[in-house]
Amino acid sequence: MGNEPSSHYQAEEDESTVFISKEDDVYRIPALFYDSDRKILLAFAEKRKTSNDASAVALVMKTGTLIEDKTTQTVTTKWSELKLVKEAHLDGHRPMNPCPLYDKNSKTLFLFFICIEGTVSELFQICCNQNKARLCYITSKDGAQSWSEVTDLTDRLDEIKSWATFAVGPGHGIQTEGNRLIVPVYGYASCSPSCCCFIKFYCCTPYALYLYSDDEGKTWKFSSRIQKVSLECEMAEVTDDSGFKSIYCNARSKGGHRVEAVDKNDGTGFVTLPTTDKLVETGGGCQGSVVSFPAQSEAARADSDQSQNPNRWLLFTHPSSKTKRTDLAVYLNKTPSDPNAWSEPWIINRGPSAYSDLAYIGDGWFACLMERGQQSEIEQIACKVFSYSDAEQGTGQ
Repeated sequence: MGNEPSSHYQAEEDESTVFISKEDDVYRIPALFYDSDRKILLAFAEKRKTSNDASAVALVMKTGTLIEDKTTQTVTTKWSELKLVKEAHLDGHRPMNPCPLYDKNSKTLFLFFICIEGTVSELFQICCNQNKARLCYITSKDGAQSWSEVTDLTDRLDEIKSWATFAVGPGHGIQTEGNRLIVPVYGYASCSPSCCCFIKFYCCTPYALYLYSDDEGKTWKFSSRIQKVSLECEMAEVTDDSGFKSIYCNARSKGGHRVEAVDKNDGTGFVTLPTTDKLVETGGGCQGSVVSFPAQSEAARADSDQSQNPNRWLLFTHPSSKTKRTDLAVYLNKTPSDPNAWSEPWIINRGPSAYSDLAYIGDGWFACLMERGQQSEIEQIACKVFSYSDAEQGTGQ
């Protein structure tokens, strides 16, 4: 949530368009999941009345089929009709921030989201120190054809009582190789009751963390938080040469550069990585997406699956401009523990661009769901499929 984009809806639909905004139907906040069993993409978004965060009315989804052209070595997508996710709902609340997460053991797709009371804004909650957000999820076992009733976790998690407000993601969650389910979260720590509303806006500090389950989603707990101002975030599991696994977090900041942190699963919590000039933050900030994938070798260019390689690299998408939401770029990092190892940006969408979500679809291929437009970044949500070879060449690696 955050900066309000300009309201123009002039984008022309093409084969990559998934959701297209019109005057009274605005689609924002993309989230993407690749169902490797069914070989389909599931795209989620918020449906709003206007560009304003407080005008969200429902979560929506589409199913995407991958179409491979072996002659041109490209992959495109064909999308279903739009479907309202009506189960993602609490009476008197608006659903926001879709965050899909899959448990491969129980074959269960979780769709996490927040529900905010009425049209209460994030700013109001922060200034008045009154959390009006609730933490919810629904589940599906048939590829999102049907959904369970909503589960509200809010009252089961004591930490939420001490927050001015919070949100999940937005974007995807992950399952680690050790089967831990992880949902990215950020929360605003409450201020002293003696602070006036104006001061609270500045002293309520946001921190990124994650919600996790080690029992296939039966119970949930929060991790420790990143000890640096950090907002919307995504997580990825990374592995080094020795086979050691850790959780990498990439978060929106209020400064000029992204916040990066690593949780080594040793009980000490997140360690913030040194700030570098490699990953810039855009203006007042913007969400970005990160995904880990098997380290690729020369064989990857021949479409050989590298899933047996123990190392995992990172791919990141975010607007590349320092001042405004434009020119969405891909960044590659082959040494995730080193923030200086990020590549130069490869621009995959010239012009207005904002939120995005990445999915690794195997065999060295990725999909990116992104906000984009001609005059405004919220004119449509589109999907681009590309290979590791494309990213390697584009980033100059």
